Amino acid sequence: MRYATREIRLASALVEAADTLVEDFEAMHYLQRVCDHCVELLNARAAGVMLIDGGRSVLLAASSRHERIALDLLEAQHGGGPCLESYGSGKPVPPVSIRVAHAAARWPDFTERALGHDIVATFAVPLRRREHTLGALNVFVPSPAEATAPPADTTLEIQVAQALADAAALGLQNRRAYTRYRTLSGQLQEALSSRVRIEQAKGMLAERWGVRADRAFVALRQYARRRRLPLDQVASTVIEGTADDAELRREIDEGSAGPA
Repeated sequence: MRYATREIRLASALVEAADTLVEDFEAMHYLQRVCDHCVELLNARAAGVMLIDGGRSVLLAASSRHERIALDLLEAQHGGGPCLESYGSGKPVPPVSIRVAHAAARWPDFTERALGHDIVATFAVPLRRREHTLGALNVFVPSPAEATAPPADTTLEIQVAQALADAAALGLQNRRAYTRYRTLSGQLQEALSSRVRIEQAKGMLAERWGVRADRAFVALRQYARRRRLPLDQVASTVIEGTADDAELRREIDEGSAGPA
């Protein structure tokens, strides 16, 4: 029954991890929720996520439970640790005894701090989406006296953690794609609106002055260049009726050619 309950909770956590296309998305809070689910599902003391770009950590997030401890252990991995190792290989780092790793001088800074926090073991899984690895999820196992449930099958625990990490990686990649497309859409819409304003201003000047539209456009462009103003900004002043009409008309007389 315990596993049936956990399966339902895992399914709920995976659905939540996929929900990143929202207006108020915030990466730190999102990853903290992933870590919270990890702690809850794996009976861990704490968990943390390290996002990595170019071999360097760019964002650290930790479970709300023992957040300070998790962040301290993530920060201690600048010289090596389960997160960097999992990220580098793109594969899980199986559960490692902190005392054994410390005695073997494996990740010395990290294991020193982990011992100080009474962490007995740790493992990590990559945040990956196909060929893209974004970072790693690190799980910190408490001492037996602190555990609230008997030790679980470590293979199953890694699979659960990997499912959460994969869902988080997918959610983050979807969010990045969504943000890129929204930015591009906004840029295209602004470019279109700018072009419409320029065409409208050009038509207004051509009609007012009794000249061809191309000559009115030359006046707009020359006026903008001489004053180092965006063409769209000059066009807006024409539409709003705040442009200096005499100065604009002078651009035709001084710089443009062709019959009126």
